[in-house]
Amino acid sequence: MKLLPRLLLVFFSISMTYAGNGFRISLQGNQALAMGHTGVAVVNSAESAFFNPAALPYLKNKLNVSIGGFGSFGTTKWQDVNSETFVDAEDNRNLPFYAYITYKLNEWISTGIAIYTPFSSNMEWARDWQGSHLINQLEISTVFFQPLLSLKLSEYFSVGGGPIFASGNYLFNRNVDRSTVDDNGNRANITYKETGTSNWGWSAGFLFSPTEKLKIGFNYRGEIQMKSNEASARFSNFPPSSGISNSIAFFQTSIPLPRELRLGFSYQIRKNFLLAFDYNRVFWESLDTVDINFESSDLGSTSFPINFKNANTFRFGLQYNAMRNLIIRGGMFKQESPHTKGSLTPAFPNNDGQGYTSGISLKVNKHITIDSSFLFVREKEIEETYNFYQENGGIIPFEGKYLSNIFTFGLGISYKL
Repeated sequence: MKLLPRLLLVFFSISMTYAGNGFRISLQGNQALAMGHTGVAVVNSAESAFFNPAALPYLKNKLNVSIGGFGSFGTTKWQDVNSETFVDAEDNRNLPFYAYITYKLNEWISTGIAIYTPFSSNMEWARDWQGSHLINQLEISTVFFQPLLSLKLSEYFSVGGGPIFASGNYLFNRNVDRSTVDDNGNRANITYKETGTSNWGWSAGFLFSPTEKLKIGFNYRGEIQMKSNEASARFSNFPPSSGISNSIAFFQTSIPLPRELRLGFSYQIRKNFLLAFDYNRVFWESLDTVDINFESSDLGSTSFPINFKNANTFRFGLQYNAMRNLIIRGGMFKQESPHTKGSLTPAFPNNDGQGYTSGISLKVNKHITIDSSFLFVREKEIEETYNFYQENGGIIPFEGKYLSNIFTFGLGISYKL
């Protein structure tokens, strides 16, 4: 059984480094996404429950509801730098959704609840491809629940926020190495799975409105340690001589979902024309290491380096009230990757890139509005290596060129009373 702990340690040293920018998705509102996913200083609808709860007292209506979802479809190409062989992967997100309800108790106090999915991924490569010792499949899904309270301290300034309960599920599969097979020639692989991991966090913000046209907003979301109480690793298709085929090992760990902040402004250029800008920073530095604690005392505990850096996104959005019942929106953003040199994996092969957005809102009547959005993200082609995979006592870099494109369509409904 000495092979079991060795394979487990190799597995975790690779799989935990996948927590890059690949599973942080910015799809928390159709109106906001259509404007480049700006919103920290925009007061349009109940979507403010996510972007900046401090804006809730400025909503004109007493009751505001926003519900919607997205279909996101991505493709990633990997090219072998030596043979120029191409391999395609699909990255189809797990139907991100949001639901926000806000209620104004009086002119100075508002409450609400926000439900949204900020972390999601469904990356799948061809089985037994050249990088299958790093990944075959990865699924991540999370749901955040957040009660909100917002106080208008003066005509020009408000604050708001609340606790967050985060819940998530994970599934990850890769081949154990580049060559091990069972007696039938099937590649030996490991599946990591956890359901029901959870913990608490918080967010808070403020909104400053020095004039009727200008709004300045700030929102901060704290780090959440997602605790796995009994995650499992299943070993499949190992040769009988290994003694571990179809066996399961359990462990406990805590993976941080990084803190992030948003700072921005909106300006009403004309009566029907709104300009918005958001600066978004995600503090991926918290993923420096991940500690693994096995239930078996023979396996003990260990730590693994991640080596990510903080990443920025700059967002721009425009809103035009074209008609009484039609609003047109557009936007773009420029994003940075948190990957440091030598840490880019095919699980999250994202690079610096730009996103372009658009959408419309159609007012059905004075209470109901249908919101739609579209997003296209094109990332820069990058040639990079992954330098953390070890086999036979040495590090074996995995090198290649990556190019990713993502298409997202969104549809939602807003209700005001």
